[in-house]
Amino acid sequence: MGFTPRRFLGVKPSKALLLFPFLLTFLLVGSQGESNAMDNVSTERLAEESHRQDSANLLIFIMLLTLTILTIWLFKHRRFRFLHETGLAMIYGLLVGVILRFGIHVPQNMSDVILSCAVNASPATLLVNVSGRFYEYTLKGEVSRGKGLQVQDDEMLRKVTFDPEVFFNILLPPIIFHAGYSLKRRHFFRNIGSILAYAFMGTVISCFVIGLIMYGFVSFMKVVGQLGGDFFFTDCLLFGAIISATDPVTVLAIFNELKVDVDLYALLFGESVLNDAVAIILSSSIAAYQPAGDNSHSFEAMAMLKSFGIFLGVFSGSFALGVATGVMTALVTKFTKLRDFPLLETALFFLMSWSTFLLAEACGFTGVVAVLFCGITQAHYTFNNLSPDSQDRTKQLFELLNFLAENFIFSYMGLTLFSFQSHVFNPMFIIGAFVAVFLGRAANIYPLSFLLNLGRKNKIGYNFQHVMMFAGLRGAMTFALSIRDTATYARQMMFSTTLLIVFFTVWICGGGTTPMLTFMSIPVGVDANQDNSSSAMLDGSQRRNTKHESAWPFRIWYNFDHNYLKPLLTHSGPPLTATLPTCCGPLARCLTSPQAYENEGRLHDDDSDFILNDASVSSMFADVTISTDASGSRTVNRSSSTGGGPSDEGLDHELALGEHEVAIRGTRLVLDDPVEPPTTVTLPPPPSPQCSEPRRHRL
Repeated sequence: MGFTPRRFLGVKPSKALLLFPFLLTFLLVGSQGESNAMDNVSTERLAEESHRQDSANLLIFIMLLTLTILTIWLFKHRRFRFLHETGLAMIYGLLVGVILRFGIHVPQNMSDVILSCAVNASPATLLVNVSGRFYEYTLKGEVSRGKGLQVQDDEMLRKVTFDPEVFFNILLPPIIFHAGYSLKRRHFFRNIGSILAYAFMGTVISCFVIGLIMYGFVSFMKVVGQLGGDFFFTDCLLFGAIISATDPVTVLAIFNELKVDVDLYALLFGESVLNDAVAIILSSSIAAYQPAGDNSHSFEAMAMLKSFGIFLGVFSGSFALGVATGVMTALVTKFTKLRDFPLLETALFFLMSWSTFLLAEACGFTGVVAVLFCGITQAHYTFNNLSPDSQDRTKQLFELLNFLAENFIFSYMGLTLFSFQSHVFNPMFIIGAFVAVFLGRAANIYPLSFLLNLGRKNKIGYNFQHVMMFAGLRGAMTFALSIRDTATYARQMMFSTTLLIVFFTVWICGGGTTPMLTFMSIPVGVDANQDNSSSAMLDGSQRRNTKHESAWPFRIWYNFDHNYLKPLLTHSGPPLTATLPTCCGPLARCLTSPQAYENEGRLHDDDSDFILNDASVSSMFADVTISTDASGSRTVNRSSSTGGGPSDEGLDHELALGEHEVAIRGTRLVLDDPVEPPTTVTLPPPPSPQCSEPRRHRL
C-alpha cells in the first residue's frame, strides 16, 4: 500500500518542504517581535513611573522651600530672631524625612526581583546575557541584611538622596560666587591681615587640633572595642579639615539685621569666605597623602612635603584661574557693545562666572577657590563695565540663587538624617567630635587674637573674641565635603557625626546669637554709611594712623591697580595715556575705551552708589572738598596738605570712604603742589531732576 503525499496549500510537496524553514523562521521572528514589544511596553511603563516619582520628589523640596519662606516671613513680621531660615529649613527637612522613612511604604512587587546572584564581587556595571541579548545594570549600593523584602522602600529613599556631585557642581557655585561678589571690600581690606590669619593659620591649627584629639578618642575606642572598622590618623586629619569649614550664615544674617559693629562683621564674614576655600584644599591635600611602602597611613616627611606642595599648587592654580576668568569677562564687557543688550550681557556674565567653577574642577584645581576669587574680580572690575540694568540683574540673580541653594541644602540635611542608608552613629565618637570642635575653635581664635592685637591699633576685644568663638557654626560646605565620599566605614561615621554637629551649631549657637550679643555688650545699630561720613572727616593725625595701619603691600597694590589695572579693564580711573610711558602711547590709546574719554569732566561713581538727598552737601575727600549748592553747580576747593604724597592721600581716601572713589576728568583729585593756593573749579550743572523727586547728587 503506497503513500501519496498531499498538496500543501496548492503547492507541490517538494516545494512545500523547501518553504518549511522559512515559515519556521517567520514564526520565530514573529514571536520574538511580540516579546520585544512586550519588553518595550514594560520599559516605557517603568520609565513613566520613574518620571512621576522624580517629579514628586522635586515637588517635596519645592514645597519645603515655599513653607520655609512663608514661615520666615511670619518670623520677621513678629521680629522673632531665635531661629534663622536655615534652621527652620532643617526642621522641615527632618519632618519630611521622618514621614518618608516611617510613614510611607511602597507596595511590594517582588516578581521582577532576583534575590541571589553568584557574583564574587560588586562591579559598578554589570552586563547580563538574557537569551542572547545583553542588558546593562548599574550598582546603586548595598542593601542591608534583613531588608530583602524592603527593596521598594529603599529605592524610594534612594530617589530622594541626590548625587553628591549635584551639590558641588550646581548648588555650591552660586553660594561661593555670591560671597565674593557681595564682599564689602572697605571693611574687608581694613581687616585683611587678621582675616588672612584666621582663615589660613587658624584653619590649619583647628584641623590638626581636631585631628589629634579625635585620634586619641579613636585609639581609646579601639582599646574598648567600640570601633567597627578601620579608622586611621589620616582619617582623623581629614575629619578635622572637613569640620573646620565654618559657615556662620545664621549669625551673619542676625548681625546684618541688628547692624552689629562693622569690624566684627567683617572679621566673621571674611574668615568664613576664605576658610571654606582653605578647608577644601586642605582636605584634598590630606586625601592625596601617599607615603611609600605598603602602609599608606604611616608618617613620612617626603609625603608630607608633597601634600604641602599640592596644597600650594592647587590654591595658586585655582586663584589664578578665577582671576583670569574675571579679567577675561571684564575685557569682553569693556571692548564690546554688549551693554546695549542687557539680557545678553547678563547671560554672558552668568555663564562665565559659573564656568569658572567647572573649568577649575576639570583642570584638577578647586572650583570653590576659583569661583570665589572670580566673584571678587567681577565685583571689582567687570561690575563697572555693565549697564545699569545688568548691574541690578546680576546682584539680584546671584542673591536669589544663593538664598535658594542655601535653604535647599539645609532642608536636604534634615531629610538626609533619615533617608541616608548607611549612617554610623557612635556615641563615643560623637562626644569626642563635639569636644574636639570646641577646643579646635578655641585654639584658632584666642591665640591668634592675642598675636594680632600686638600689631593692631584697633584691638580685637575679648567680647569680640568670645562672639567669634561662639559663632563658629558649621553649614553647607562642611555637609558637602562630608557627603562627597561615604564609601568606607570611617567616612560614613564622619558624615553622620557631621550632620549632628551642623544641627547643634545652627540651632543652639545660631539661636543664641542675640542673647550672646546682649551678654557681651556688643554695640548694635551701627550705621555703615554714618561710619563712612565720620571717617571722611578725620583730622590729619587720625588719617596718618589709618595710613600706618594699612600694610605696605596693600598700598603698593592700590597704586598699581588704580593707575594701570582699573584703566585697562574698566572705563574708570585715569586714562592709560596719562599713566603709561610716552613710548607706549599707541598701545595706551588702543586700550583706552571711548567711554573713558567721555567720562572726562564728570564725577564717576565707582563700584557702588552713594546718594545724598540733601540740597546742599559737602564731602571731604582727604584734602579736597567737593561742594554742591542748591542751583546744582559744583565747586572743587583744593587746600594744602601736610605730609604724604599723592599716593598716600589717595590711599587714605580709599580707606576712609571705602569703595566710593571721586574722580574728575578720570583722575583722582590729589594735591600736586603743597604750596598751591586754594583753587575753585566750576563744573557744568547736572541734568535737572524731576519735580516729584528730591534733588540727588552722586558722590
